[in-house]
Order: sequence, then structure tokens, then C-alpha cells
Amino acid sequence: MNHARWKLAREKKLTEGYVESPDAVAERAEIRLAMAFAKAVYDRRQELGLSQAEVAERAGLTQAKISRVEGADAVPTLPLLRRLARALNASLNIALDEDREEVKFIGHPAA
Repeated sequence: MNHARWKLAREKKLTEGYVESPDAVAERAEIRLAMAFAKAVYDRRQELGLSQAEVAERAGLTQAKISRVEGADAVPTLPLLRRLARALNASLNIALDEDREEVKFIGHPAA
């Protein structure tokens, strides 16, 4: 058995019967949501060909704030979500289910 298989088998054996605490499950879901949002902002910004500084200027924010959002280091407020959607000329759709999070910017047609 190669090393990678041995490691996977060992980890599997160690985790048998292990159940995550509700706090850990909630934290993991929060992290997934932050990462989904960060990816949606980054993808839309790239789609528009904008820099972080340009998005920041459009949203009335700093480039550092956009960097924190894209790095999943900032918890966005509702006003921030609105500002980013406007800056990215899009509607923001968020779908939250028990085990998945989907965040998507839907671009507005060019005027």
C-alpha cells in the first residue's frame, strides 16, 4: 500500500464514529457561505474586467475592503451586499439550504 493510501486508511480509522459538534457544523457552514460569496464577487469582477480598486471606487469602499471580501475575511452586511451588487451592475441571488450555499451575481443587461 502506498503512503497516500495508508494515510487515508489511517485517517478513516481515526474518524470512525466521530461526530462533529453543532458549533463546528455551524462554523463550517458559515465558512462555506463566506467562500461562496467571495468567489461570486471575484468571478463577477473578472467577468467585467475590473480591478479591486475599480470595484471599490464604484461601491464607495476601499480596495482593502474588496480584498477582504474576496478573501472571505469580511462578513458582509446587507448594505454592503447592495453596494457590491450595484458596483458590479448585477442582482445578487443567495440560496441557502441545509447542506449547500449558492451565491450568484446575475448581470444586468447593458443600457
